[in-house]
Amino acid sequence: MIVNLNFTVISKRALIGVALAILVPLVGFLIVDHYSKNIVSIPRYYVAEGVDTVFKDGKTTYDTVYHQVKNFQLTNQLGQQVSLDDLDGKIVVVNLFFTHCPVVCPKLTKNIKSLQDAFVKNDTLVQFLSLSVDPVRDSVSQLKRYADHFDIDPGNWWLMTGSKQEIYDLARHELFVSATEGDGGPNDFIHSEKLIVLDKNRYIRGYYNGLDSTDLGRCAADVAFLFLEKDHTKPGLLKRIFSGGDH
Repeated sequence: MIVNLNFTVISKRALIGVALAILVPLVGFLIVDHYSKNIVSIPRYYVAEGVDTVFKDGKTTYDTVYHQVKNFQLTNQLGQQVSLDDLDGKIVVVNLFFTHCPVVCPKLTKNIKSLQDAFVKNDTLVQFLSLSVDPVRDSVSQLKRYADHFDIDPGNWWLMTGSKQEIYDLARHELFVSATEGDGGPNDFIHSEKLIVLDKNRYIRGYYNGLDSTDLGRCAADVAFLFLEKDHTKPGLLKRIFSGGDH
């Protein structure tokens, strides 16, 4: 009984920590966005692919080109064909898992659930995607059972299955969570505890250890920052909110 009580206390503290990690950056960013520009440290871009050369006014400037995750379409736990294109304007948090995983995936899923719960009042801000690395066994019905077991809200969290070759190609060449190469065949296997955050334009903006509470808090804060990342083609965030404009 003592162990269970301690676990409950720890779980509540962890959830509170995640909630605070979201609230503090949101409030701070609202203030900074209103009164200044380019002061907040926004999560950096990952996976540089090249350099663009620009000639202007007799000067040469160089701009790094970063990897942009391509669109993909898979099937979620409701049997719906869904794609990255469906998530326009959202921050996306991606992870790899499989429902028969005995230890790591259940803990990872519980941690992601704490993130989903922390964003419950802002569920249109972020979308969680869990890609099965064992799609042959992870049928739609199996994903649904798993989702129901963890009380996952399908509104902004999709458990996804499909072609193993496509999922493994995404993991290796779009999300870069595996340094090994493979063919996506029966003997090929990828597993990772990482959470990958994509911004609204599908650029990778962070990797986080989904089993680490500190990294979970950092992930939550970065999601909030990225959603509020300034678009210099629009007026300040507070002005957009109080004027009823698009934000």
